[in-house]
Amino acid sequence: MKRDQIFEFFRRLAEDNPSPQTELEYGNAYQLLVAVALSAQATDVGVNKATRALFAKVETPQQMLALGEEGLKEHIKTIGLFNSKAKNVIALSQILVDDYGGDVPDSRDKLVKLPGVGRKTANVVLNCWFGQETFAVDTHIFRVSNRTGMAKGKTPEQVEAKLEKRVPQPFRRDSHHWMILHGRYLCKARTPECWRCKVVDLCSFRKKVLENPRG
Repeated sequence: MKRDQIFEFFRRLAEDNPSPQTELEYGNAYQLLVAVALSAQATDVGVNKATRALFAKVETPQQMLALGEEGLKEHIKTIGLFNSKAKNVIALSQILVDDYGGDVPDSRDKLVKLPGVGRKTANVVLNCWFGQETFAVDTHIFRVSNRTGMAKGKTPEQVEAKLEKRVPQPFRRDSHHWMILHGRYLCKARTPECWRCKVVDLCSFRKKVLENPRG
């Protein structure tokens, strides 16, 4: 995909959805951090169902520590890997209290040192809360980047590096939201719905599904 095609790709997605947002529900930076950490290998819908009651009680790392690991597990037991995730959330909450006065740092280097926080999670927090131009490469972005030819790579890190170089202004801040939503609802893993895609002519995917198989 050439640079002018990439610009047009995001221009069309931006025209269709001018203010894309994460589908995770949260009220502050700490809740966002927890929600994203819980979303690994889980759906946003599933995480939201679990965190609505949790976030009604817990808004700060101090309150999370007061709830405790067992109390947290009761709230998130419907989420995959909830035991290890609960342990990590309590551990990162303790570090936030001890080292950052309960605040979430706005530095990727500091965020990725927290238990259960990888580069993708850090990038989501930096983008959604702090407004930084980051590219959080999840399975959807990895698929869309490779399938369209926008940023091909064998690892999320390779794709992220190419997106950093290729995504133009004024789309950089919101680009990962558009790509996630595009991958989640249109450019699906098994059967991409190319027949209703607004950027199908810009995409280099060879196995386009141009007719609805359901009729």
